[in-house]
Amino acid sequence: MKSEPNEGASGLVSNMASSPKITYQEIDLTAGKGQMVSKLWLNHSQVEHQIYEVMLAEVMAAKTRVCAFSLRQLMVLTRLPNYSAIRRGLNGLIQKHSIERYKVVGDGNLRQQVTVYFVFTPEEILERNRFAADRSVLDENSASSKAVIGHAMSRIAERNDLSRREAEVAICCAEGLTNLEIGKRLYISEQTVKFHLRHIFVKYGVKRRTELISQLLSQMNSPSSGKESRK
Repeated sequence: MKSEPNEGASGLVSNMASSPKITYQEIDLTAGKGQMVSKLWLNHSQVEHQIYEVMLAEVMAAKTRVCAFSLRQLMVLTRLPNYSAIRRGLNGLIQKHSIERYKVVGDGNLRQQVTVYFVFTPEEILERNRFAADRSVLDENSASSKAVIGHAMSRIAERNDLSRREAEVAICCAEGLTNLEIGKRLYISEQTVKFHLRHIFVKYGVKRRTELISQLLSQMNSPSSGKESRK
């Protein structure tokens, strides 16, 4: 099922101030390998990333920057179970600067509005997130905390031996969450959190949570930390 570019949205593309010069004909999905896409993958929830990958593939196939997507179409393409999951995923992607939603006049019917989405590339999303962070009004402590978590995420993203869930648990540890709090955030049991932590400890060569956090934060400026931790 291919998404058709919306003709009524053609003016939208050319008028968007934030629209980069890159064209989708020049984008290669395989170019997303490496730390950049790992960061994006960690930033999205699993449902959000499923929807994002489908939307990016569709706009690339249509060779446009804007496409109309219905909830039903996205549910079929992603095989997600219901409209509610799709809505939550779309709202999450908008909040994380991955897509933008617009209402435009439909072709041939000036009274009918069509919902279209502008889908950003992984490079653009990370740049937009950096820009949004720079403009945020943060106090000194919260800014410092965000910087620390950002570095921890970078170190986790450098590794290729962690599962998605293990990476999420490791990030939560770096944020200082307890096992109970991690379970509530990730919708898993406290016992499952402990299970993932045991695997994470083995992979990082540590025996306790404090050692893991110390390793994640103490290696912030070490470019070879990812390699060293895999030895």
